[in-house]
Amino acid sequence: MAARVAADGFIAALDQSGGSSPGALRLYGIPSSAYDGEAEMFALIHAMRVRIMTSPAFTGAKVLGAILFEGTMDGTAAGRPVPAFLWEERGIVPFLKVDKGLAPEDDGVNVMKPMPDLDALLDRAVRLGVYGTKMRSVISAPSERGIAAVVEQQFAIADRIAAHGLMPIIEPEVSITSVDKPGAEAILLADLARRLDALPAARQVMLKLTLPDVSDLYMPLTHHPRVARVVALSGGYARDEACAKLALNHGVIASFSRALSEGLTVDMGEGAFDATLASAIDAIYTASVEKH
Repeated sequence: MAARVAADGFIAALDQSGGSSPGALRLYGIPSSAYDGEAEMFALIHAMRVRIMTSPAFTGAKVLGAILFEGTMDGTAAGRPVPAFLWEERGIVPFLKVDKGLAPEDDGVNVMKPMPDLDALLDRAVRLGVYGTKMRSVISAPSERGIAAVVEQQFAIADRIAAHGLMPIIEPEVSITSVDKPGAEAILLADLARRLDALPAARQVMLKLTLPDVSDLYMPLTHHPRVARVVALSGGYARDEACAKLALNHGVIASFSRALSEGLTVDMGEGAFDATLASAIDAIYTASVEKH
């Protein structure tokens, strides 16, 4: 799987959690009035994800990997466990979102909530054939102390993930509405470089970063020996804008969620659904591999 992750393509983010699932379903054409409670909501979001994963357009030809929510990892697609379906049927590397959401904002950042069951979750992921994990923090202000706390927490948990033989994706998202996004990104770059330099020689991580205001800001990280891959989140940008920004950042590939599913609706016929998804995949793939 490591060789596959290094190939041309991008990573699909299919990991909406309890907080983001209502918005994803609303964009898909399912209002909150259409379901009652969390169980029904997650069943609907799983059905949406399965529809994407089983589409003829969703293959390893352009999609390198897929980040899954815990419930998606434990579910099935086309009668098979989702991780096995992705890898064995589609040639797509499965990743797992492991964080439990964000703590309240403090000093301009949201670190991650405690993960008391992390090791058991990682053991289950390994048994199911998952290759790596993803965990998200949020940075809203250029706070040196806050950003340092985000980076230290991310790397400390990455150490635990690596001990299970999994590839950690570190995601310190800089909000696109930050009061000083370029300032926060400059601090983050320095802290990431410092922490990467301190990793053991045999260790690698992946980085999932907000598309920066300064094009190619993160290019040094794409060449760092401790970095397996740098991927970008769409962060709320519409697909066209996200792809345009991504195309200006050499060595960085997409890991889009909202921008991937943009335009897909529950009432589409299969032909229209597959064509719309194929168009999105083509655009995101092109922005990932063909740079200006």
